[in-house]
Amino acid sequence: MPVLDDALHALERRVPVSLTSLSEWLRIPSISTDPAAAAACRSAASWITRELRDIGFSCSFHETPGNPVVVARREKPGARRILFYGHYDVQPVDPLPLWESDPFEPVIVTLEDGRAAIRARGAADDKGQFMTFVEACRAWIDTTGTLPLDVTVLIEGAEEIGSRFLPEFVERNRDLLDCDLILACDTNMWDRDTPAITRSLRGLLQGEMIVRCADRDLHSGLFGGAAQNAVHVLCQLISKVQVDGRIALPNFYDAIEEPSQDLRAAWSRLGLDEAVFLGKVGLTRSIGEADRMLAEHIQSRPSFDVNGISGGYQGEGGKTVIAAEASAKVSFRLVANQDPEHVWASFERFMRAQMPVDCSLEFVRQNASRSFVLTEAADLTAVASALAAEWGRDPAIIGSGVSIPIISEFKRILGVDTLLIGFGQEDDRIHAPNEKYDVRSYRKGAASWVRILHELSSR
Repeated sequence: MPVLDDALHALERRVPVSLTSLSEWLRIPSISTDPAAAAACRSAASWITRELRDIGFSCSFHETPGNPVVVARREKPGARRILFYGHYDVQPVDPLPLWESDPFEPVIVTLEDGRAAIRARGAADDKGQFMTFVEACRAWIDTTGTLPLDVTVLIEGAEEIGSRFLPEFVERNRDLLDCDLILACDTNMWDRDTPAITRSLRGLLQGEMIVRCADRDLHSGLFGGAAQNAVHVLCQLISKVQVDGRIALPNFYDAIEEPSQDLRAAWSRLGLDEAVFLGKVGLTRSIGEADRMLAEHIQSRPSFDVNGISGGYQGEGGKTVIAAEASAKVSFRLVANQDPEHVWASFERFMRAQMPVDCSLEFVRQNASRSFVLTEAADLTAVASALAAEWGRDPAIIGSGVSIPIISEFKRILGVDTLLIGFGQEDDRIHAPNEKYDVRSYRKGAASWVRILHELSSR
């Protein structure tokens, strides 16, 4: 396969220049949740537009009520058409003091085990991962003057805040985005040396609950033991949601289908060990359902979490008050067949039924997305073959506990499945201080895409 080999060699020769180019993009603080960063988000969209135009893509810049969407296409008449999805927005950097270097000044660092990595916000989620595909396309174009497939790229700037306006954009632009297969690079490998194809994603449901009691904060000496404390009430309510690893909302599990015996056997063969998996983050034992494997806890079972809680005095020192108001930001990860609307309504009813006297409860529902499960696996064999050729071992076929909101919407609107092939590592610290992306993942990830494009065009 001399053409494939030439493309791989061209890719490898360009790695130093490519990393420098990626660093330019990483310097743009495109934090989608921060309104003050709107101009930076536009700048990040413009940067990737120029990069794609440089390698011959025709690009269109689409305004939305939020951040812009970029669509780029490199046509190849008669070839299969694929759509590649990614996002240029990034998470906030807080807490900033925990970063070992400026989060928007990328640096190549050597990790304790000798691995080289590029450290910056967005390095792994998702700018570095997205660029592996761009560099793969560049290698094909530089080598042959074309691509093996008809390729459309869609990159958005609001994935980290739920892709709120993207489904509407996809609905309006079905013809522009028409394709035979969708690919995305925003997931992890199974382990440091084993690639993975992700066959399912959990859905996401986010919101806030606010408890109000007295009409003001009260003196804990004058009113202690007599007046309701909003923080106490909030904590008591939250403690009722999950009991012994199971979520206690009525009928919460009714819509969930049990995995097949073959799938459970495949998960068992992955050998995911609680002590190893949780030991890396200073924990020892899963809090999930006792009759389920750890792989199920994080891949195919729903979960509930409190993401933040506030109430009462938060300043330096002490202040002896009884809190009049307290709030919690909460989220559910949902699995196949669970409807976010139904779950949130059930959550509200369950919480209100537990409310004590003299208290009120307000809910603010935020982002919601359904889960995704791959149903059409016709191209999975070709992709697995390409990954095995690059990594020297067969990929793991896994589920992921994370959510990528638009993936289930692609399937609903375009009627097309997505193959999720990412090269992140579990220690990439995405959404946390000191996010990084292994240089090896970047190099071999790009090489994997070179091979995947070739393999898909050969079938």
